[in-house]
Amino acid sequence: MCLSPEEVLSAISSTQDHMGAIEDKENTTFGFCNVSKKLVDISALLRAAKGHCIPGLGVCMQLEDLVQNLRLLTGDSIVGKSSDEVVVPDEFMNCKKAHEVQAMSEVVACLAKYCRVKQVIDVGSGKGYLCSYLSMRFNLQVFGIDSSSTNTHGAQERNRKLKKFSKAYQKPNKATRKHPLDTEDGSKQHNINFKNSDGNENFNTKEKESFGGQADTSALSKQVTHDLSASDNAAECPLDLNDSDSGSSFFSMLSLDVIEDISPRIHPSQLSLEEREKRKRENLERKAREGRGNYSDDSLFSPLTSYVTAETELKTLITELEDAVLVGLHTCGDLAPSTLRMFWAKQELRAVCSVGCCYHLLSEEFDQDRQGCVDGVCGFPMSQYLKAQASFCGRNARMSACLALERVSAGGGLPMESLFYRAVLHVILRDHYDSFKSEKRVGNVYSKASSFVDYVRRALRKLDLDDTKLSDSDIQSYHERYSPRMNEMVAFNMLKVILAPCIEGLILLDRLCYLKEQDNVSHSALVQLFDPVQSPRCYAVVGIKESTV
Repeated sequence: MCLSPEEVLSAISSTQDHMGAIEDKENTTFGFCNVSKKLVDISALLRAAKGHCIPGLGVCMQLEDLVQNLRLLTGDSIVGKSSDEVVVPDEFMNCKKAHEVQAMSEVVACLAKYCRVKQVIDVGSGKGYLCSYLSMRFNLQVFGIDSSSTNTHGAQERNRKLKKFSKAYQKPNKATRKHPLDTEDGSKQHNINFKNSDGNENFNTKEKESFGGQADTSALSKQVTHDLSASDNAAECPLDLNDSDSGSSFFSMLSLDVIEDISPRIHPSQLSLEEREKRKRENLERKAREGRGNYSDDSLFSPLTSYVTAETELKTLITELEDAVLVGLHTCGDLAPSTLRMFWAKQELRAVCSVGCCYHLLSEEFDQDRQGCVDGVCGFPMSQYLKAQASFCGRNARMSACLALERVSAGGGLPMESLFYRAVLHVILRDHYDSFKSEKRVGNVYSKASSFVDYVRRALRKLDLDDTKLSDSDIQSYHERYSPRMNEMVAFNMLKVILAPCIEGLILLDRLCYLKEQDNVSHSALVQLFDPVQSPRCYAVVGIKESTV
């Protein structure tokens, strides 16, 4: 960088509108010098970042537009239990989860009605918040699949309590239950012509086009725009706070306060023999109940434990499987792309609504340091367009994509002192513990520490390191040495926050392009489902298969 931290922070905090035309000075690109590759024009970078995020590219539908158009195509409004009969979501979940569940369930119900299906499969269902609401509010038969048996048991217990306290909860006879979304004449719609708020078509019958151009969000969005115009809070995701690799140093880690908190799924190979046997018993017991006509504890919501991929044979998990809508609310890491691949591969899955999260856990096909690709199938890129260019983000960029610009802009701020403590701890580990690496995690030591010295000692003990090697004065001297550089850290992290939506946009547009490349997918769109301040991972990839009728 050729700019001081003060210049960066001043430009970022300025009330000046940075949305003007993206015009680079001579020998610069997006504010970076073409020769030195250093940042020389912060205003140009801010304009470019705004222009290359999802809202700036103009390729996203609003929730209201999607729901309104689906309802127009399927008749009158969605029919479910009246509002005074249904348990209000926020009575049983926090405000963030209630907001997400209500918005997504409305979309899923509309998709179910359009596709004339009665079943929903929720992958990465966690504790069943969305499943329970879909079954109670819309009488849809929902199968919640999660790789964690703890989450499955939690979903069963939560559903039991909901049934106990909700007057609305009924158990209709399976043979006589009528889909609440069916139209009286049994008609079926085939064509969609959706428009965005500007009146431009952006969710229409798909045209097949070849992709070409540069590997950036601008080129990618032009192809998408052309195609469109033609056609739990569960446990925290484990951020590696002990990673001392040069490409993903402590500077790549920001507080979990500005990152989605979702549990990663567990591959069967990582389970103990006891846990694998436990899963097998649970699923056998569930199938036995289904064989007797008793769909778990209730005929509308069936939680089960399994690790699923596009190769998973769903009918072995769900014996009574019919045509269904596939959904995923904040599916972690590679589970989001796996959901889209599963939708493409399974004929019985008629529509998909997928909201991903935890981009830092994505596996990448073309990253030289890649890890975690299962059977050679990676989470990024998905589209042939980006595969042809061997595109990759790298862990540092994916970590940045997890940040929440809207929350910071709304006054959420960044926990700079805790980040500063972690940064200086990294230097201490380098200087005195031989660039120490460990599978152990520092975790949330900051909230328990009374001072920087206390923080360092707690962290060292948690890492099973000898904290007696350093005196209190030795530790405090590091704090005093690096305190004057705090502004550098603040400026650096604010730049990461500003770039976060661009990186997220690249990942999401890749997923949208993947659906548009598939012959059996007739409609696809990127939809903003949630308020980004309440729920930073607010975008859903929605797709509908061609009609079989």
